[in-house]
Amino acid sequence: MIAGTPLADGPQPKHQQLRELLIGIAVPGQPIPSERDLMGRYQVSRATVRKAIDGLVADGLLQRTQGLGTFAVRPRLETNLHLASFSQDMRRRGLSPATRIVSIGLEQPPAPAIDWLGLADDEPAWRLVRVRLADGVPIAHEDGWYPSALLPDLERRPLADASLYQLLGQDYGLWIDNAEQTVWTEPATPELATRLAADEGSPLLVFQRLSSAAGVPVEYVVSHYRGDRYQVHMTLTREQPNARTEYSK
Repeated sequence: MIAGTPLADGPQPKHQQLRELLIGIAVPGQPIPSERDLMGRYQVSRATVRKAIDGLVADGLLQRTQGLGTFAVRPRLETNLHLASFSQDMRRRGLSPATRIVSIGLEQPPAPAIDWLGLADDEPAWRLVRVRLADGVPIAHEDGWYPSALLPDLERRPLADASLYQLLGQDYGLWIDNAEQTVWTEPATPELATRLAADEGSPLLVFQRLSSAAGVPVEYVVSHYRGDRYQVHMTLTREQPNARTEYSK
């Protein structure tokens, strides 16, 4: 169908035809034509235009920005929950990972990190704060804690140039092989919004990961991922019920 050709009644409703046209012409990060332009270009009613746009907004393909218009959204990166570093995860998708170091130093960790890492109450740990990028786009902000006794001279390592998990394994013999992860959502604070190039208050996916190597706790990290650029996929299966117990209750 050629853009600008009036839509005609057919097997597909006009709003569905317009939806497919908008998907075809939308450029990620760029505004789509205005409602008035679409009405004139395709000879459809405002109700038809709004129904097509509303559906695409609901599906996460378009985003309305007050005062600016309606923009095509870059597709979210999707992860299947598995144990891998950010760098490994991005390379599997064919994307180029990069790291921006915000800070690294010895600090007093919070109580949950002390408990997980098995530290004394007054024992400092490495705090490593990083912004992770994929093809140059900020995706995640990581705030991690690591035991200084296990990782001498960590601040001198090429943390911006290599996968942290690979570095821990190759330089310290600590190959991360187990982790527990909890996920929730939070709105972006002004600081996180700035670092992630996101809107203040926009939804972030938060991952708390407690990682270990051969049973030794190594990492306590809280990562904030942009909700408009990242999503999680899970495959759920049900254990076969015991007919004599579950079905009899």
